[in-house]
Amino acid sequence: MANPTAAMLVIGDEILSGRTRDANMHYLAQELTKHGIDLSEVRIVSDDAPAIEAAVKALSEAYDHVFTSGGIGPTHDDITADCIARAFGAHIDIRDDARALLQAHYDKSGLELNAARLRMARIPDGAALIDNPVSIAPGFTLANVHVMAGVPLVFQAMVASVLTGLTGGQPLLSQTLRVDRGEGEIAATLSALATDFDDLSIGCYPFQANGVFGANVVVRGTEGARIDDAMTRLAKELDL
Repeated sequence: MANPTAAMLVIGDEILSGRTRDANMHYLAQELTKHGIDLSEVRIVSDDAPAIEAAVKALSEAYDHVFTSGGIGPTHDDITADCIARAFGAHIDIRDDARALLQAHYDKSGLELNAARLRMARIPDGAALIDNPVSIAPGFTLANVHVMAGVPLVFQAMVASVLTGLTGGQPLLSQTLRVDRGEGEIAATLSALATDFDDLSIGCYPFQANGVFGANVVVRGTEGARIDDAMTRLAKELDL
């Protein structure tokens, strides 16, 4: 049986402007790989409501899971929650359980739960809260879309919270072989290998180091024995 599929939607002008370097995609890809969920697509959109809504609808229909990051904070440009609600035709407002979490947190911190902070308690009807042990303000899951913060530490905590409730498949395994030859010299060998091991993913990633051209050949799959066989054949045919 094929692994469940997933997509990621990264939201924020700061990513597209280059002001902020996204770290969440790399982290999510690693965690999904370990959990046996195949990350198949990543999109980045600006803080533009129609763009967010269109992307959420398309990705939700195409994949088993969608993970979003960014745009659920207390400021005016944090519009993700409203966009997700509109994408699914759900009403959104301050929800008592989310408000209670925030109230307890800010009371303990000696800070006021003001109108801006209360925005983070706005949750679409029918959504389940995603636990946030770092800064308390919850994310949420609506249908197959998991809506999470953009701050990496918070995003990582929310991913951990979500994955405990998801059924994965077989973890993706991989092995890498460094070949100190140009891609053109090994292309035919790799092509034949890919044909004979069509159940595996075989990637070739070139590099140049100290004037030497080479490539890292990465073989991925869910069966360790098949990967071993492919790597053994590749090393033999390349005389490594």
